[in-house]
Amino acid sequence: VPRSASRVDARASAKRAHPVVVVSTVSTRGGGVMIAIGFEGSANKISVGIVNARGDILANPRETYVTPPGTGFLPRETARHHQDCVVDLTARALDEARLKPEDVDVVCFTKGPGMGAPLTSAATCARTLALLFDKPMVGVNHCVAHIEMGRLVTGAENPVILYVSGGNTQVIAYNERRYRIFGETIDIAVGNMLDRFARVVGLSNDPAPGYNIEQEAKKGKVFVEGPYGVKGMDVNLSGILTFYESYANEHLSKGEITAADLCFSMQETVFAMMVEITERAMAHTNAKDVLIVGGVGCNERLQEMMSIMASERGGKLYGMDERYCIDNGAMIAYTGLLQFQNGETTPLSETQCTQRFRTDEVLVTWREGGSGVKRPADGSP
Repeated sequence: VPRSASRVDARASAKRAHPVVVVSTVSTRGGGVMIAIGFEGSANKISVGIVNARGDILANPRETYVTPPGTGFLPRETARHHQDCVVDLTARALDEARLKPEDVDVVCFTKGPGMGAPLTSAATCARTLALLFDKPMVGVNHCVAHIEMGRLVTGAENPVILYVSGGNTQVIAYNERRYRIFGETIDIAVGNMLDRFARVVGLSNDPAPGYNIEQEAKKGKVFVEGPYGVKGMDVNLSGILTFYESYANEHLSKGEITAADLCFSMQETVFAMMVEITERAMAHTNAKDVLIVGGVGCNERLQEMMSIMASERGGKLYGMDERYCIDNGAMIAYTGLLQFQNGETTPLSETQCTQRFRTDEVLVTWREGGSGVKRPADGSP
């Protein structure tokens, strides 16, 4: 992506209805705008992003660890990939942004959630850079970073958020300094389910198994009805995976069904579930708009289905492309900068990573407390 295209449109940034509540946007270097560098490596992607306090994305290079068809990525091999790439990515990011390490005000890194060894590999590079150039550090929640990047890029005001990725499936809305989880998967994430089914039908992992399922599903003509796992506001996905795996093993080799038909059937079923629980959260919070974040959010069919639902409610879908939906360093840099501007830093002794770090554990200091939802004057819930 050309450097000019990697910058967030100034008009979209200006339209944000929730201005960032900041202490200062002025660089600690004595003039200019604050700049943050962010390191993301929670799964099979390693990325280094550089962002300034105006919301300009100055650089966002990324590398993906791709395994052979029929296999997944293991923590040790993924961490080794990240270690091999991260120094070069850091140099590329600084070069694209036309900056030196001394020009950066704060070093941000993904603290969690994610895979332990890959997380630690990215954090070690961030820690080294901060120590070498005497820069403060900020640990960032991966899930919150996806949300803040979505708000920045799309200009969404106060939407209900569907966060769908390889490791997470959550329906979220902001209220009282927290991103509150209204519903989530009770077993596996939707991205993990799609990745595992791609192995069953022999699809490539390049560029991503979920993307290849999406392309295969476009050719599907027969709908195979499977389980529909909505449990109130939560979803159950492992049973759906088991059903379609078993169906594929029984019928695919006999030519009674095609891989395209199964990809189509699974995708339609699961995305309908995502739309249902998102709409229920919208009704509960009196929201009209939806923001989809996370790697699965790139799926055009999911965006289409969600857009229809939102428009029927008089609202709008805010979606992103693969540059910002998929894990990237810019989202870590930007969210870390928001935290830093509000006085947050992470002491060196606390820069260890954690595989479990829920979205609603983060105190959102950079947004106003209200949700925008009108409540009765007596204060009842």
